[in-house]
Amino acid sequence: MAKLVFGLNQSLDGYVDHLEFAPSPSLFRHFIEQVRDLTGSVYGRRMYEVMRYWDEDSPEWGAEECDFAAAWRSLPKWVVSRSLKSVGPNATLVEDDIEAVVRGLKARLVGEIEVAGPDLARSLTDLGLIDEYRLYLHPVVLGRGKPFFAGPRPPLRLVASDLIGEDVIRLTYVPA
Repeated sequence: MAKLVFGLNQSLDGYVDHLEFAPSPSLFRHFIEQVRDLTGSVYGRRMYEVMRYWDEDSPEWGAEECDFAAAWRSLPKWVVSRSLKSVGPNATLVEDDIEAVVRGLKARLVGEIEVAGPDLARSLTDLGLIDEYRLYLHPVVLGRGKPFFAGPRPPLRLVASDLIGEDVIRLTYVPA
């Protein structure tokens, strides 16, 4: 049975914004390895649109960006959206019955399935489907933006804390 994991970069005051702070080289390497090890990803529409950046090579990319793009492209993706009419390569559009689709993925796959997007994570949390939360805390205060938890924080139990690179702490929680 697969494990559903919601993890994102977050400011100290609880906001996620991929445009406000970028990962350090060591954190980016961590993410490359993490994506390589995933069984798949379930995306909300907005997060999927942000990540589509990796669908096509860019001439200014270095070796690590190319490595991440290759890993991301090879990963099966399920995109939850009622407004999108199509999705890119190696992606499946999920328009209805997200609970049945995600329960089916968890039942038939092995490994980790990433959940990408706070609103999607809230829906899956409400359904009791998320097995682990990973908060990558950056030493940044944004004061605004999209919160990591799009709704009330579920009861959680801390199971690990790790320093990633020089200044990011990953906190790993499971439902209490």
